[in-house]
Amino acid sequence: METCLFESIYIKQFPFWEQLSDSDRETMCRSSVMVKYPKGTTIHDGSECTGIIIVRSGCLRVYMLSDEGKEITLYRLYPGDICILSASCVLNSITFDVFVDAEEESECCIVGGCAFADISERVPQVKIFALETTVSRFSDVMWVMQQILFMSMDRRLAIFLLDECAKNGEDTIKLTHEQIARYMGSAREVVSRMLKYFASEGIVEVSRKGVLILDKAKLRKLSM
Repeated sequence: METCLFESIYIKQFPFWEQLSDSDRETMCRSSVMVKYPKGTTIHDGSECTGIIIVRSGCLRVYMLSDEGKEITLYRLYPGDICILSASCVLNSITFDVFVDAEEESECCIVGGCAFADISERVPQVKIFALETTVSRFSDVMWVMQQILFMSMDRRLAIFLLDECAKNGEDTIKLTHEQIARYMGSAREVVSRMLKYFASEGIVEVSRKGVLILDKAKLRKLSM
């Protein structure tokens, strides 16, 4: 019964599924688990091959962590998205560590990394899928790096606030200055100072509840 559940998921998620042998399909299904993660749970800490993560519900955050403990959010994963970087045993050429947290209460299907890696060595379509999925995410990573290296802080913060509004569907960003700084890979003092400037310009209102966007037009202008 459990195998049927996973198979129905993989038919939709994996374009190579029909090309696998019955044995490989059974192996992948047997190595899979469905897990529910409470908000704030660390799903992958970069130290082992967690496996291929398929988001069924909720939202995951993929980020890097510096030696000093500074976090930089690379991208988020939503229902239907797949994370390959959590399976280092599948792509040995990936030598940097990423971390994955449940940003919301989430349910994920996880395919055992070793089983997926073994099949990918024998079935070229599986290896190609893993590479293409990883490459498609590097555009998101490069966008983040471009912001950090070349954009002014006011533009970066404006982009972040607009993205959060779009993601949550509301004008209040319910995050602390510390959380915003962590997501952006900046310092809390810098974020607080910039939010204070935005508030003085009538763009936002800062309170204990979070950051309320008052003037999206001005915010969009800053983000360009």
